[in-house]
Amino acid sequence: MTPFGFTPGNSDDPENNNGDGSVDFAAMMAQMQQQIQQQFSAMGMSAPGFSQSSEALPKNIVRDTAKKFVTAKGSAPIGANDVARIEEAFAIAELWLEDATFFPQALATGNPAMARTDWVDSTLAGWQVAVEPLAIGLASAISELLNNATELNGQDQEQNELPIPVGMISTILRSFIGSLIATQLGQSIGGLAGNVTGVHDVGLPLVEPVYPSLVPQNINEWGHDLDIPMDEIRIFHALRESAIARLFAHNPWLISNIRTAISEYGKGIHIDIDAIQRQAQDVFDAASANGKEFDPTNPESFSIALNEGIFKPEETPAQKQALTKLETVLALIDGWSEDVVALAAGNRLPNLVALQETLRRRRATSAPAQQLFSTLFGLQVSPRLAREAHGFWSSVREVKDVESRDRIWSGILPTAEDLLRPSEYLSSIEIPDDLSGLTN
Repeated sequence: MTPFGFTPGNSDDPENNNGDGSVDFAAMMAQMQQQIQQQFSAMGMSAPGFSQSSEALPKNIVRDTAKKFVTAKGSAPIGANDVARIEEAFAIAELWLEDATFFPQALATGNPAMARTDWVDSTLAGWQVAVEPLAIGLASAISELLNNATELNGQDQEQNELPIPVGMISTILRSFIGSLIATQLGQSIGGLAGNVTGVHDVGLPLVEPVYPSLVPQNINEWGHDLDIPMDEIRIFHALRESAIARLFAHNPWLISNIRTAISEYGKGIHIDIDAIQRQAQDVFDAASANGKEFDPTNPESFSIALNEGIFKPEETPAQKQALTKLETVLALIDGWSEDVVALAAGNRLPNLVALQETLRRRRATSAPAQQLFSTLFGLQVSPRLAREAHGFWSSVREVKDVESRDRIWSGILPTAEDLLRPSEYLSSIEIPDDLSGLTN
């Protein structure tokens, strides 16, 4: 996705010059805000400006951007026939799932069939909760960067005093970063709305309370080129949707686990100013023979860095660990649902193998979760890890039973390494019958 930003005016422009060669920051800020407004206007939306919202991740920008994308793609309204077909598919799916999972049917109910626009409206709150820590973390890192820069300049304060307080610059930039991430998130949600098959197709908890729901328009397109009856395709997706809804509904701690991983990533954001200086210098050298240096107190530098895609936070070991945790959990959810669906469908769906293969192939190239996390975190949810997770859950069920497989969700989840050694994992979590050897 193209980084969202703006092109600064020339600092030598008389309008941005105080007459003595110094930069008029107030004029520059006004110009920056005007250019942001022009970019939003070009997308058919009203710009929030830099300081009109105190939200770390402005909801109105997320919603307006997502709706803009959905409107461009088209959202077919839900008719009575759509609802009837989806309700029938869910009724069959819930019945088949009774013997395929230990978790009972989710108690909450909602729209069983959603238009693309309905999907956006229904999941917005869930996206907000999931991604807001990223906006907070990046904004905090920018504030820290500015404060550190001010402290470094403090030794020669009289000569380096800023025309406007650093706190004001920090507030403006925090607002801009919030708008930036909100726009990227809105674009991601709008793009996903065009191909997700249900509320839980992304593998994230996006509705509360949890209930299953499908998007008929996208399911019809998903099965358009397949020589498989649409009734089978709807039941297949209803099985996946209902299975994951059951998982989230009866394991609320799992929802917290996913959100905590994202929050840990956001809190660990640190901006490596030395690395940015080196990258920014390359950009400036290529753009100008004069070779300007990156100045963290200069909005023009931030603008160029954002536009060039070089303003990338340093990934700390803690963040890498958080991403590994998140990737593994998403793979476990995907692999578990595949095992549950295969067991539930059994010989009842003649084209089950073809449906599963189609799902794997499409998710390997355009998985909804991968699209989103690649954009926001640079995380690549490996298809290989999902396959290993499916093999893990299948092995556990064959060695034990359905209940034993599903009870793992309430304990210590397997790591990526555990997926290749299910027997060793099961041995590690077993409680010995004789506990006498554990006493002092």
